[in-house]
Amino acid sequence: MADQKTDDVRIEPYDGPAGGWGSARSLVEILTREGVPITGSAMLLKQNKPDGYMCTSCAWAKPAKPLAFEYCENGAKATAWEQTRRRATPDFFAEHTVTELLGWSDYALEEQGRLTHPMRYDPETDRYRPVAWAEALAEIGRELKDLRAQDPKSVVFYASGRASLETSYMWALLARLYGNNNLPDSSNMCHEPTSVALPQSIGAPVGTVLLEDFETTDLIFFFGQNVGSNSPRMLHPLQEARRRGAQIITFNPLRERGLERFTDPQSPVEMLTRSSTKISTQYHQVKAGGDLAALTGLCKALLALDRAADAAGRPGVLDRAFITEHTHGFEAFVRFCDGQDWAALERRSGLTRTALEAAAGVYARAKAVIGIYGMGLTQHRKGTETVRMLVNLLLLRGNIGKPGAGICPVRGHSNVQGQRTVGITEKPELAPLDRLKELYDFEPPREKGLNTVETCEGLLDGRVKAFIGLGGNFLRAIPDTGRMEPAWRRQRLTVQVSTKLNRSHLVNGAVAYILPCLGRIEIDRQASGPQAVSIESSTAQFHGSRGVADPVGPHVRAEPWIVAEIAKATLPPNPRIDWDAWVADYARVRDAIEATYPSVFHDLNGRMFQPGGLLKPLGARDRKWETETGKANFAVPEGLEADPDLPARGPDVLDLITLRSNDQFNTTVYGYDDRFRGVKGTRDVLFMNRRDIARLGLRDGLTVAVATEAEDQVPRRVGGLRVVAYDIPEGNCAGYYPELNVLLPLWHHDEQSKTPAAKAIAVRVAAATQGP
Repeated sequence: MADQKTDDVRIEPYDGPAGGWGSARSLVEILTREGVPITGSAMLLKQNKPDGYMCTSCAWAKPAKPLAFEYCENGAKATAWEQTRRRATPDFFAEHTVTELLGWSDYALEEQGRLTHPMRYDPETDRYRPVAWAEALAEIGRELKDLRAQDPKSVVFYASGRASLETSYMWALLARLYGNNNLPDSSNMCHEPTSVALPQSIGAPVGTVLLEDFETTDLIFFFGQNVGSNSPRMLHPLQEARRRGAQIITFNPLRERGLERFTDPQSPVEMLTRSSTKISTQYHQVKAGGDLAALTGLCKALLALDRAADAAGRPGVLDRAFITEHTHGFEAFVRFCDGQDWAALERRSGLTRTALEAAAGVYARAKAVIGIYGMGLTQHRKGTETVRMLVNLLLLRGNIGKPGAGICPVRGHSNVQGQRTVGITEKPELAPLDRLKELYDFEPPREKGLNTVETCEGLLDGRVKAFIGLGGNFLRAIPDTGRMEPAWRRQRLTVQVSTKLNRSHLVNGAVAYILPCLGRIEIDRQASGPQAVSIESSTAQFHGSRGVADPVGPHVRAEPWIVAEIAKATLPPNPRIDWDAWVADYARVRDAIEATYPSVFHDLNGRMFQPGGLLKPLGARDRKWETETGKANFAVPEGLEADPDLPARGPDVLDLITLRSNDQFNTTVYGYDDRFRGVKGTRDVLFMNRRDIARLGLRDGLTVAVATEAEDQVPRRVGGLRVVAYDIPEGNCAGYYPELNVLLPLWHHDEQSKTPAAKAIAVRVAAATQGP
């Protein structure tokens, strides 16, 4: 069956909380659908436990003292998705041409189950056919050798963010031995502004907050992150903080249920009484791209409160001692805030001065404050500036480097932060190239590599000849997919290391392979016995992970083995690197990681399974600022507009926000329901403000087409979307990623990090019969 999409489409308001019985029913449904109702339930008891396996979904922190059920609805879905009883065998591929499969939905493709055999594309029959591992690796090696002889920079080594530290280290080393730093990863698509902004501001590339900080904070700012769908395990510390009396102030365009109310599924009392905890004490529906203005307004209001306190002889609001000792650029930042007009701040943020001053008033009284954010801040043309503005807000009251306070970017993929730590980066200055040279006796490439956007540009102009993908669904996740798919087919070689079938496998280079790999939950048996791997959480702690399930079949291989075999087939022997020994015992890879990063990974082998994880050293936590000034830096933005390259916003142009459903993790779609937004049976929807619907002559339930408003004359259009009246700011609309990526121009990205600006795309909406 090509798809399980139903004609039973229902759009109705959802009045329940996050968690609760809705979460429990969703868990039972997916475990049953994937054929793992009993074994899956047993596996979940080991999820995110100190001696179990780390969740393959989000990267939220793993507590030293876990709950009995230390998993959330989406984490359970990820486990069921990986451990499904369904199999995509050679018989399946024999039954369906690639052309036919290209017409299937993302859900239908992945729902065929786990890949069981290495497969090679046969252009004569337009089908994938099984191939022996030795034959596949030999041809991949030959192709890569030929391309290396022509231009080693023509090959891209992509990593999705789920691979372990061990695999990631080997992958980065493979790319540099090959001769390039072309190591784009999923961070390029989401949190690269974090990786750029935080080193500029505080000298650390990651957040400073630990789980224990939630136990002592008295205020949490939430910006552009949907905790209910994207990182539900965070709801437990949020609920506990609220019960202690901590305030939570949220800035988000849509009213998301997880930021409103939560019922703990592990609490019998809450489940039986259907009671819930109110999460946000203030909820401000900022316009798309309006966070920069909103943050400026908060800072401006805080400065005014400080001056008023000084004039009245009361203690100041700002932490003057911290600012004097630990920061740089304060005076210039004050001048910027003073120069901003309240009318402009209200217009761009979509919030009133009264609302912003109310939030600032709560901040002025709080002693320890956490700033949490997601892609609502990062995926804009000025995403890096917006993240730095949030840091500015925290610096004004000394909320970096003290208990209960700090900056907290919420990462998506389960090890996307960790793979950066061990060298997956296109930026040579971030990799220990001299140390790699010393350890492995080769000259690492010093030229900057390609990030995600640059890889796409290289595909369009023909510079990129081959793409080797370590997991993920790159072609579906990137912008401008209508332009990118034809360009993708011009490559000489495409290789995908994957657990399940997705669209990136079906748009092929001249030579194309799918290499099936073990999932993290499966037991990885090598020469020295079952192996463990390590990952890094969003709070910069390293954790061990052990598989608990039998592999899906005898022809599936571990990711480190696949990386090692590609390296052996492609590269000349290196007496300093024993790939086979590394695969036989992953502890030797961890020894190599520690040798490369001795200050970060001291005794990784000995401490990776300690409760709470091995803490990554981070100077900013101790107010040691590894910046050019030696201090934390206030940043002055260029203005209030987070997306200045958008065309003038006429009344018929809306800003489109792409988002994920409750039944989804990144490009992986678990089903067609979005419980929290009241959508059942479809993903073909466009959420709109009622006033915009009326003003544009549309109606709730009407089928419309959406087209990008841009000056490059490239047609970008999606039809067949159903209008859904929703609580979203006027002038904004929203729809699901990745289906609407076709509307996102490749050039529409953050200026500093090149992260695609998917949270504000200028579009026109018209009834389907009219055409935009």
